[in-house]
Amino acid sequence: MKNRIRVLRAEHEMTQEQLAELVGVTRNTIISIEKDKYCPSLKLGYRIARIFNVDINEVFTYEEEKDGPASEEE
Repeated sequence: MKNRIRVLRAEHEMTQEQLAELVGVTRNTIISIEKDKYCPSLKLGYRIARIFNVDINEVFTYEEEKDGPASEEE
């Protein structure tokens, strides 16, 4: 899961600490999300998108893992 949180924060002149406070998490959580080390819950994702007044798809982009097991749904 890729995200644009760092870019959106810069556009809104917002620190990691400010965003964390607004969405009710720690600054370390925001750092982990920005570094793609932590995948937020859907609820947190929507809260982040709401802060920036954008659609959740403008914040997060899902990318299939290339090394994962093949899908048998075909």
